[in-house]
Amino acid sequence: MKEIDVVIDTEEIAEFFYNELIKRGYAPSEEEIEQIADITFEYLLEKSIIDEELEEDD
Repeated sequence: MKEIDVVIDTEEIAEFFYNELIKRGYAPSEEEIEQIADITFEYLLEKSIIDEELEEDD
C-alpha cells in the first residue's frame, strides 16, 4: 500500500462547501459553514481516511 501525505484544511473545506451551497441556491451563515467543515473533518477521521497530526512550531 502506498502512503501519501495529505493536508486537510478546514478553512478550505468551509470555502468549498460555501461555494457549492451558494451555487445550489442556499445562503449558509459563516457559523453553519464552519460547523459543516468541522463535521466533514471529523467524518474523515472516523473513516480513517486521514490521521490527525498536530503541526509542530519551528
